[in-house]
Amino acid sequence: MQKLVNIGILAIAVTFASCGAKTDDGTLAAKKAKLESLKKEVAALESDIAKTDTAAGKEERPKLVTIDTLKPSGFTHYIDLQGKVESVNVSNVTPRTQPGQVKAVFVKTGDIVSKGQVLLQLDDVVAKQNLRAAEQGLGSLKAQLDLAKEVYRRRKNLLDQGIGTEVQVLSDKTSVDSYESQLKSAQENVKLAQEQVNFTTVRSDLDGVADVVNIRVGETFSGANQIRIVNTHDLKITTQIPENYLGRVHVGSHVKVTLPDINRTIDAIVTVAGKLIDQDSRSFYIEAKIPSDKDFHPNQLALVKIQDYSAPGAYTVPLNTVQTDEKGKYVMVAVTEKQKVIAKKRAVVIGELYGDRIEIKSGLQTGDHVIVDGYQSLYENQLLTTDAR
Repeated sequence: MQKLVNIGILAIAVTFASCGAKTDDGTLAAKKAKLESLKKEVAALESDIAKTDTAAGKEERPKLVTIDTLKPSGFTHYIDLQGKVESVNVSNVTPRTQPGQVKAVFVKTGDIVSKGQVLLQLDDVVAKQNLRAAEQGLGSLKAQLDLAKEVYRRRKNLLDQGIGTEVQVLSDKTSVDSYESQLKSAQENVKLAQEQVNFTTVRSDLDGVADVVNIRVGETFSGANQIRIVNTHDLKITTQIPENYLGRVHVGSHVKVTLPDINRTIDAIVTVAGKLIDQDSRSFYIEAKIPSDKDFHPNQLALVKIQDYSAPGAYTVPLNTVQTDEKGKYVMVAVTEKQKVIAKKRAVVIGELYGDRIEIKSGLQTGDHVIVDGYQSLYENQLLTTDAR
C-alpha cells in the first residue's frame, strides 16, 4: 500500500512539473524547487501512514514458548503433617502390692532388659514372716487332719464290729470334712503369702530398654514414673488429623513417613483411626505401624504424608499455567493452523492441587501442547515458535 501511495504522489508531482514546463511563468530552477517541495510532502505523508497503518509495518515476530505434550500421568494428593515415633508397648513398672522400700536396684537407664528380668528387690521381711506363719498353720492343719482321719477310721472299724454308735462315727466324719476345708483355705493362704514374697522382686513385663530408672536404694517404690520400659522393636507412627479430613483418612490409608534426622522414608498403612474429635485441637488420632530398625527411636520426629486421594489416569499441569478470565479457568496451548503455530485458550475444569501440580478434570486431552513457559501475556492466535520439553 505504501508503494502505491509513493507512485501516486510521484505521478502527480511529475504531471504537475510537466504542465508547468509548458508555461512561460517558471524557470528551470523554480521547477526544481517545486519538485523538491513535493518530495518532502510525499516523505511526510509516508511517515504519517507508517505511524497509523500498523499492517504496513514489519511482519509479526513469533513469540518463543516452551511446551509440554500432555499425557496421562496420574495424580495423588497427600495430607502433610508432623508426627512422631512411639512404642506400641510401654510399661510403667509399678509394685504389685503396697509400695515398698528398695533394697537393691539391678538396672540403670539405657539398659536392655528382657521380659521377666529382675529390676528391683524390695524389703521382703514382713512378707516372708507372713509366709512362714501361713506355712506353719498349714502344717498344723495337716497334722490335725491326719489325726481326725485316723480317729474316723478306727471308730468306723469298731462300728463295723458292733462296737460304738453311728453318731460318733458321723461326728468323726464331720471333723475330717471340717479339717479338709480348713486345709484348703490354709493352702490358699500359703499361695497368697508366697505371691506377696514374689512381688517384692520387681520384674520387667516386656522386652525393651529401660527408658527411665528414677529410683535408688532406701527409697520407697510406688511406681510413680520411677521405672519405664520401652519396647523398641514394636514401633508405630502417631499423628493428629484435622477433623475436615475425617471422611478421607481411615484404616488402610497409605502413608509415607520421612524421618528427617536420619534421611529415611518408609511406606506404612494406617492401622488405627480414632473416632473421637479432640475438643481443643479439632483433630483425631491415627497410628501406623513401622518395621523395627536400630535407627528408629521412640519420640523421634516424623514427617507424615497421608494419601487421601488418587486418580491413576489423570492429567496434571503446573499450577501457574492455569489462568483465569471472565469465563473461568483456562490454559494456553500451542496448535498448528495453516502451517503456523499459534496460541489458543482452552477452558478447563480443575480438580485437586498438590505441590506445584494441579489435576485437570476436563478440557484437555492426550497430545495437547500445553504452554508451560512464556504463557504470560499471550493472546488468542498469537504466532509462536516452540521449544519442547
